[in-house]
Amino acid sequence: MKNSIEKQSEVLTQEKMRELIKLSQEGDKVARQMMIEANTRLVWSIVQRFASRGADLEDLFQIGCIGLMKSIDKFDLSFDVKFSTYAVPMIIGEIQRFLRDDGMVKVSRSIRELSFKIRHVTDDFLKVHERSPTISEIAEMLGVSKDDVIVASDALRDPASLHEQMFESEGDSLTLMDQLKDDRSERIFDHIPLKDVISKLDKRDQTIIFMRYYLDCTQSDIAERLGISQVQVSRLEKKILSQLKSWIKPANTEEMAKVKKD
Repeated sequence: MKNSIEKQSEVLTQEKMRELIKLSQEGDKVARQMMIEANTRLVWSIVQRFASRGADLEDLFQIGCIGLMKSIDKFDLSFDVKFSTYAVPMIIGEIQRFLRDDGMVKVSRSIRELSFKIRHVTDDFLKVHERSPTISEIAEMLGVSKDDVIVASDALRDPASLHEQMFESEGDSLTLMDQLKDDRSERIFDHIPLKDVISKLDKRDQTIIFMRYYLDCTQSDIAERLGISQVQVSRLEKKILSQLKSWIKPANTEEMAKVKKD
């Protein structure tokens, strides 16, 4: 991603941009590429706004570039406005749609809608009563069960890392993993047959997992190594992780059952 930004062409004037947009919309691929490269800094500046959302910034950059390309294709040259004025909301919208629909944890539409309703009634209740409503009060206002409220309230929260630091005392930090670490949990983690399921992957997929999670390479590094695009690497990584999850889940469930019996 950074390499792409560094390789971008010099800043274009508005007149030059309009000329390139016109050519691009007529099918000129060179003009289209020049517009994309000239506006990568714009995309990157927008991506920075979402740095705290927990998503991979390179993924967001690629999504932002999709928004940029849509802006180039749909920009109406009959209006006397700057290209960036039209492109910025288009890029932001594309990134927000990705974060909403393709987050780290998949949430059903019904739960997502209930979560938004909970936020709305909570804000209204707080304004009137100057305190947050209880779970029972929220459930009564929305006509749902307390369990539904609890599930929906937690659904859109970012997942916590097992290595997240809970607190630090005298130089020693305590992580969430430390809190979970007892004999039973250790036996569960030890029995996850990760090595076995990875061996089922083909050589390319094994290489992607090894470089991404063992060598800590970026998706761009992997793309360069494999001779494919960063977007392809991103899609492959998601597909591989989904496959590993489907293979691991049954085995892990069986091991947990064994632990409970013990």
